[in-house]
Amino acid sequence: MNKSDTRQKAGLDWGNLPFGYVKTDYNIRYFYKDGSWSGGQLVGDEMISLNIAAPCLHYGQECFEGLKVFETVDGRIVSFRPTENARRLNRSCERIYIPRIPEQIFIEALEKVVKANAKYVPPFGTGASMYIRPLAIGIGARVGLGPADEYAFIMFGTPVGPYYKGGFTPVKALALEDFDRAAPQGVGDCKVGGNYAAGLAGSQYAKKKGYPIVMYLDSAEKKYVDEFGTSNFIGIKGNTYVTPKSNSILPSITNDSLTIIAKDMGLKVERRQISIDELGDFSEAGAVGTAAVITPVNQVDYRGRSFTFGNGDQAGPVLTELYNRLTKIQTGEMEDKHGWLHEIKI
Repeated sequence: MNKSDTRQKAGLDWGNLPFGYVKTDYNIRYFYKDGSWSGGQLVGDEMISLNIAAPCLHYGQECFEGLKVFETVDGRIVSFRPTENARRLNRSCERIYIPRIPEQIFIEALEKVVKANAKYVPPFGTGASMYIRPLAIGIGARVGLGPADEYAFIMFGTPVGPYYKGGFTPVKALALEDFDRAAPQGVGDCKVGGNYAAGLAGSQYAKKKGYPIVMYLDSAEKKYVDEFGTSNFIGIKGNTYVTPKSNSILPSITNDSLTIIAKDMGLKVERRQISIDELGDFSEAGAVGTAAVITPVNQVDYRGRSFTFGNGDQAGPVLTELYNRLTKIQTGEMEDKHGWLHEIKI
């Protein structure tokens, strides 16, 4: 008997879930005070109470992560490379003076919150998953600028459908010069809320012009591709997988995984600066991240020019193969030879 056959499932329309928030039964919370983290407490309340002087509200002392949990073809519940998310969260924490969250606490929180909400993990084959959102915030009251003396680490999960309604379907992007996502030597390589708030104006500007996503250029010279609003850029040039090298880009765990798969496929991998003018040399291009895995990009508009990729309204063959391999590893349909899946025993 498949393991999933004996599990209770929430009565949701799994095949038509949006990428949005659905309340589940529990979230888990840890608190830092006097130099140490407390034990985790599962909480049914989806609201949090904060002091009006909490530094997370005034000075942006907060960071977060995003990862997914899947039901596999053989009924296991697995998360994808959660230790990498724990490590990236700690890099963000260190940058904004939040105490490190031990990896064992991160994994414990993940396992407990998934077990407590197991009925919300979408069934295999629905195209849906459980999105996990860990966040760390400064909560100790402080009016003057400085780090808090108390913190909260919270993790919740919610079932989600595809990030884009069209799924693995090409979109067009607008390259922006009048907006910056992050500054050189700033916090662009950290997953902090301010980066995303800073990107709202550019994103809304592009959407009003009919572009689902935006491409940011480097803030210093406005000459090199940095990343899309919420995703890393990847391009295929001959037999080479190319992605930008920049200290203002968030290190994508999805991108890292795809570079490994690309090497498995016999592709060369280059991480380097990419001039905006070089886009004309790429046969395929995509935006990669946890939410959508790969969003093929069939057109980037820049200064009245249009760079086109793929096969019009269809993704190119290399991105298609990369997408299929990664998603099948996540759902257990392809061998996990790199040990990326972390099983959560329900």
